[in-house]
Amino acid sequence: MKNLLYTRFWRLHFFAALCITPLLLSLTLSGIGYLFFTDVEKQLYDDYFFGESHREEVLTIDEAVEKAEAAFAGYSTTKVIMLEEPYNTRLTLSNGQEEKYVFLDDNHQMVGSQDANFTFSNIMRNTHSSLFIGGTFVNYLVELAACWTIFLLLSGLYMTFKGNLLKKGKSENKRQKSKRYHALVGTIITIPMVMFIATGLLWSAFQGSILVNIASENPTFGYPALQQKPPTSDVSEIPWATRQLEAPTSEGEHAQHHGGGAVRYTNDQQITIANLEKEIDAMHVAKPYTILFPSNDEGVFTIAKSSNSGVTGLDVNPSAEATMYFDQYSGKFINQVNYEDYGMLAKFFTWGIPLHEGHLFGWPNKLLNLVVCLAFLAVIVWGIRTWILRRKKGELSAPPQISHKISMPFIIFLIILGVLMPLFGASLIFVALVELIIIGWQTKKKLRQEEAK
Repeated sequence: MKNLLYTRFWRLHFFAALCITPLLLSLTLSGIGYLFFTDVEKQLYDDYFFGESHREEVLTIDEAVEKAEAAFAGYSTTKVIMLEEPYNTRLTLSNGQEEKYVFLDDNHQMVGSQDANFTFSNIMRNTHSSLFIGGTFVNYLVELAACWTIFLLLSGLYMTFKGNLLKKGKSENKRQKSKRYHALVGTIITIPMVMFIATGLLWSAFQGSILVNIASENPTFGYPALQQKPPTSDVSEIPWATRQLEAPTSEGEHAQHHGGGAVRYTNDQQITIANLEKEIDAMHVAKPYTILFPSNDEGVFTIAKSSNSGVTGLDVNPSAEATMYFDQYSGKFINQVNYEDYGMLAKFFTWGIPLHEGHLFGWPNKLLNLVVCLAFLAVIVWGIRTWILRRKKGELSAPPQISHKISMPFIIFLIILGVLMPLFGASLIFVALVELIIIGWQTKKKLRQEEAK
């Protein structure tokens, strides 16, 4: 039974690694790139982040928004990002399908713009999460690779201690040495790797959505009800005749090319951004923060301080997270949600994501993540090398299926992982079907051989 359990783990460990190694290389390398996106972007986009337009005319923030929207026909401002000195202010413009970033200097003059899809941070993030291809299938595939990596680490840990793989032999050949290094480094990084993967699954396509639903449906455990359903503005300040009119839609050649676009909701009674800033300052809200525009006549201005925005210069400490709501007509403060209002699961999200991204506790966090990622790459290389040195010419040299008996400890372990990671559990059904097909093919082959004798 002991040999059966070991072989079960070894066989599934081998095939899992063989299938997902290309994805693991992509995830790890893009993850390393994303670790340092703020450092890279400060160098790549120095002129945008810190430069000046050299125009002496001082514009209001509202005039700057109008000029930016005029410069990009069909695009509408959805966010204004207020950063600490010496960063420039950043606008996010959208046409419903694409986004642009526009940078404003101290005079609110335009310094430059970027295509959001092709900034360093977004390239690294999109490659890491969806191979820069996107789509539900690819997102699930990447998440599945992460789930199977947890299996690889835990099964490798079992085999390391069960097979006494850390012990150096007297006459160790190249394959045995490579296998020992593979086992040793894999054992060392198992705990931090499982932790990083688990925090990465928090915002994954499948499991992430399940966790968000749990957090949403249980406010005391997850996100406060106020954050899920923001308050509304007082519509009495909108003329009665126009209250029921739909928000305007994009016009212009660019918007028509994309079949229409999203536009921020505005009207003559809406408070200006400059006056909203005064209300924000009166609340002693320190930069950095994001101003999000209302989307309809009842919407509110939302002021957000986030610990995992993915925007250079914008992230705050998790305990400083806050979401504030202001009436879009009067500018009056309505309500807010602070970190202290989060439930346990929401707090776990808030700390786990920046830990995964490498900016929870500064450079030590980046260094820890980098060392673990490099060590994981080494584990992959040693694993491939061990297989190549073991493999016979012209054969796959996979671990043998020595018995068709059911190993209950193995099944129980997979069930536990399948419950904790539902997408992994679903994939096990496919693995079981493939294994049954292989067993059936081998049985028929054996019968034919016996009949031939």
